[in-house]
Amino acid sequence: MDHGFKKDTIKALTDLIVEHYVFPETAVSLRSELTQMNEIEYEGFQDYSMFADLLTSKLQSSSGDKHLRIRHCTEKAQVEDSRKNSNEDDFFTMIRLDNYGFTKTERLPGNIGLLQFDAFMPPELAGETVTSAMAFLANTSCMIIDLRNNHGGSPYMVAFISSYLLEPSPTHLNNLYWRKNDETQQFWSLPYVPGKKFGGTKPLYILTSRRTFSAAEEFAYNLQSIGRAIIVGERTGGGAHPGRMHRINREFEVFIPDGRAINPITKDNWEGVGVRPDIEVPEDNAFDTAYTALLEKELKRLSDEPIPGGYERLRDEIKQTLEKKVLA
Repeated sequence: MDHGFKKDTIKALTDLIVEHYVFPETAVSLRSELTQMNEIEYEGFQDYSMFADLLTSKLQSSSGDKHLRIRHCTEKAQVEDSRKNSNEDDFFTMIRLDNYGFTKTERLPGNIGLLQFDAFMPPELAGETVTSAMAFLANTSCMIIDLRNNHGGSPYMVAFISSYLLEPSPTHLNNLYWRKNDETQQFWSLPYVPGKKFGGTKPLYILTSRRTFSAAEEFAYNLQSIGRAIIVGERTGGGAHPGRMHRINREFEVFIPDGRAINPITKDNWEGVGVRPDIEVPEDNAFDTAYTALLEKELKRLSDEPIPGGYERLRDEIKQTLEKKVLA
């Protein structure tokens, strides 16, 4: 990379930010800061990825926006439609073989449900997988949703999954303000979903880590704000600004947030600060903390209000599980 190419890259980058970034005043400030960068700071950078990391670091430290990032991605020449279709087929095959990010659905001892998934894929792709998972978990007494490795995805999937966990529906979950057209988009839980719901009254715990990001944070923040879920783990990554990728030049592209979340209850979001857990523990301890708390909660419920039938067996199962955890 020669000096001129670097300067042209910064110029094209800042023009895109000023045109699209959700906060126009911040965009102008970012352009000023990058334009006035001391050339000594980047003159020695010849590696494209390192130069992209430098610019990303500058933008994120100045704006506090973790979605705002540059990456080295060489622009590919136009290819035939058949090749494009082949690449799309490969992508859809890959995410299907990854089960659309869903890694675990389990009934734990004590009739505690566990759902773990690492992406919020669009409902049109992963809707049937969600319906099957929720049908399996519908008869559990409590649920743990593990988002510790979930980096986000579609807000429509956030609303879809939330619809299985709330009653009555619809419930106002979130708003997204878009700079383009100066409009606000509302997201509500759905009045109907296929299959059986888990319901809106049984205990629900959500596990988080510093890697929990974007739409996964929205899911946790929404349900925490309306009092539906207890968050256990670490404070999340802090990305509340959706956007899209823009091409800078032949070597670089930038993700520019052009929207921001506005929660209907808090009138705020988690940008830069993350979702604060109700029970803050290291991520490695989050599951055990949540599981133990739910077992104890269920044991108390069954002991305080004895229910005839098979509940004696369930109470014994919970006692034995807690005893094993103490011995361990």
